[in-house]
Amino acid sequence: MIEVLFLLIFWEAVVIVILLFKTPFRKLLILTLDRLKRARGPLVLNTAAASLVALLLSGVYGIINIQKRQIHDDGHVHLNPTDQLLMANHLLQTTLIGIFAIFGAVLFLAVIIDRLHHCMRELRIRRKNLVVMKRLEATKALEEERDKLKVEIIQLESDLNSKAKDVDVAEANVTALRKQFQGFLLEYQRVLEENHNLRKKLQVLDRRLSHSVSKKNM
Repeated sequence: MIEVLFLLIFWEAVVIVILLFKTPFRKLLILTLDRLKRARGPLVLNTAAASLVALLLSGVYGIINIQKRQIHDDGHVHLNPTDQLLMANHLLQTTLIGIFAIFGAVLFLAVIIDRLHHCMRELRIRRKNLVVMKRLEATKALEEERDKLKVEIIQLESDLNSKAKDVDVAEANVTALRKQFQGFLLEYQRVLEENHNLRKKLQVLDRRLSHSVSKKNM
């Protein structure tokens, strides 16, 4: 039994050495461990626990069996040297298995604590990263909105300048049309005045003609 445990410890040490140093076997070992952890992790753990329990029960059964064989009629246990050696061997194996089981449980709990701490730390870091990413996305969205508003403001300013130029052109056209209208009005007044003068001249000529005709008739 002890030989099996020491063999298991030896192979675990070999696995640790292969993982520590860069060798051609490390990649293959990592892939194998990944598959075991993904698909057969609980199976390996249950197998190891069952093996320890089986070894412990085997040692206890051996001790009880030796005691039963050596019980005499007086009710006392008398062990011969061979049975004493076997009893000591079973006691040693059982004690070592119990120690290994306790140490394994402590190590298992320590690994669980370490993994929980690692998971909590990763969760905290990811939460912080998520908050930072959300803030960055919000900042990016605000910057995009700001750039969009800037473009719209520039477009509105351009439209305003264009409309201001159109207003200036329209005001210039109105001023020109007003001046042209004033010129037409002055010309119209001049034409009316000339027309009035021509009428007066025609009236004077008409009177002269009428007066000359009346003198001839006399």
